[in-house]
Amino acid sequence: MTPKAIVDEMMRLDSFSQWLGISIDVIEKGRCELSCTVNDQMLNGHQIAHGGITYSLSDSALAFASNAHGIKAVSIETSISHVYSVMSGDKLRVVCEESYRGKTIGIYHVSIFNQNDVLVSRFKGTVHISENVWG
Repeated sequence: MTPKAIVDEMMRLDSFSQWLGISIDVIEKGRCELSCTVNDQMLNGHQIAHGGITYSLSDSALAFASNAHGIKAVSIETSISHVYSVMSGDKLRVVCEESYRGKTIGIYHVSIFNQNDVLVSRFKGTVHISENVWG
């Protein structure tokens, strides 16, 4: 399967990523770019985006980039730093890049930028690469 076909299948089954309103703008083996517009339902009590929003966008990007190779992969460790507030109406650009891929482990970094190209979060994710093939 092509990277696009794999991610299309993943998105078809991923109700949460659909709820986030994710647009898949670029998908390649080990790399993807997503976009999403923040809405009022994504805000916390401070009226800024809940940290789970950028975390979830990063986690979805990690899943798409790591699975685009055609081998099923799942996250085993993740971390995020929130560096700038995200507001309702912000259009976020999510960039995930593979920094290492071995036989059973992959490491990915995700950066999220707002519409002004300001970095709002950095995420690191480690995946376990299985023996199961997509398709």
